[in-house]
Amino acid sequence: MILKNIWLFPIAYCDAAEPWQLGFQDAATPMMQGIIDLHHDIFFFLIIILISVLWMLVRALWHFHYKRNPIPERIVHGTTIEIIWTIFPSIISMFIAIPSFALLYSMDEVVDPTITIKAIGHQWYWTYEYSDYNSSDEQSLTFDSYMIPEDDSELGQLRLLEVDNRVVIPARTHLRMIITPADVLHSWAVPSLGVKCDAVPGRLNQTSIFIKREGVYYGQCSEICGTNHAFMPIVVEAVSLDDYVSWVSNKLD
Repeated sequence: MILKNIWLFPIAYCDAAEPWQLGFQDAATPMMQGIIDLHHDIFFFLIIILISVLWMLVRALWHFHYKRNPIPERIVHGTTIEIIWTIFPSIISMFIAIPSFALLYSMDEVVDPTITIKAIGHQWYWTYEYSDYNSSDEQSLTFDSYMIPEDDSELGQLRLLEVDNRVVIPARTHLRMIITPADVLHSWAVPSLGVKCDAVPGRLNQTSIFIKREGVYYGQCSEICGTNHAFMPIVVEAVSLDDYVSWVSNKLD
């Protein structure tokens, strides 16, 4: 959770799961913001449908009670109501489908990336390769990321979510994540970034990320991958470009 002052009012961003949380984490990418907006739009139609169905159900129970209508009326069909319940769902489906497809295709679009990072899933940790800086086998930016055990956690660290080596990336920069496993199925998922990409054996999957603000974002493997599936978290730290350059320089030294 990160505090930021906007117009002298502190705002706490929710970038990690909280106890009994029902809603989304705060969006840090345009894709996640689009997912949240689409959810709210669909929920609007859901409320309308819920109210309409409840109204019709209560009305039917009230007017067709056996004490009010002991002799039921036989109705073969009603042209008007059949037209209404055919056209209205089609219109609602169209209003849902148009933004859904727009968001789906925008998520599949890969913008020309500035940085490419490869995430390799293992049982049960992640390996990250910054291939843009690999000039030779001796000099490469590659590291493993293990979960910090609960007994070794420090004050302020999130239980079962903190790692020894974070993925450091610059904010406001187009990134490409290439995801693959070294053994079984995994899934690289960070809710605040709107990313959930499966790691399939023998296949390279990719996704684009553009983080709008600096912060620390937490995720986990979201594909059952064995006994310690719940213990391979993901931590992405978005920093300024200057801090990122310093971090890369220190890693390559």
